[in-house]
Amino acid sequence: MDIIIHQIREELRANINESVKLNSKNFFKEKIKVYGVKTAIVGKIAKNYWWKVKKWNKKEVFCLCESLFESGYMEESFIVSYWLPDYINNLLPSDITTFRRWILFYVDNWAKCDSFCNHTVGDLIVKYPEIVVEMKNWARSENRWLKRASAVSFIVPAKKGKFLADAFEISDMLLTDLDDLVQKGYGWLLKEESRVHQKAVFDYVIARRKVMPRTALRYAIELMPKELKDEAMRKN
Repeated sequence: MDIIIHQIREELRANINESVKLNSKNFFKEKIKVYGVKTAIVGKIAKNYWWKVKKWNKKEVFCLCESLFESGYMEESFIVSYWLPDYINNLLPSDITTFRRWILFYVDNWAKCDSFCNHTVGDLIVKYPEIVVEMKNWARSENRWLKRASAVSFIVPAKKGKFLADAFEISDMLLTDLDDLVQKGYGWLLKEESRVHQKAVFDYVIARRKVMPRTALRYAIELMPKELKDEAMRKN
């Protein structure tokens, strides 16, 4: 495992782009740790090593993933997010406990949160819908990344109109949260649900527009026709 980690890090260092490194920092309020490697190159590096790693047992795979997360580097966390969706057939509902711990200890910005949750956690939800209960527990957390994760983990199935009732319930839990990244997270979820359930999402927003933060509201109605947007944005 140490050899694989060393090789991955050597390749990342060999592909550092100072312009990418500088520009990356403009997207975050938080201090971030990056090599400065283009996303496409990170994806190629991940693919080049995954064919070896995916043959390992789950304990070894998870240990390697945690080591990558532990480094704090954005690109290393992205490699985990490239790998694990392809490992879904080896995952169990109980693995959500490990994923929760990783979010608590290693996720410190929206990009790490979204890249990991959109597919890895989202795929696990689709395969094992019973873990939706755990997502609602995350929504009650004091941790901003678990709260955002509780919403953005549903993004991919939401594009197909799935889990609408759960999306509304989680949005209700997060509705008046003061954290703009949490607001953007559940607003994004509502926006994706609106692709299939425009009227239901519109009605949801109208019923709550007096208390829903404008940030979340704008995200939720982004895909709607102008007349619906104008109606939703009215203050009375």
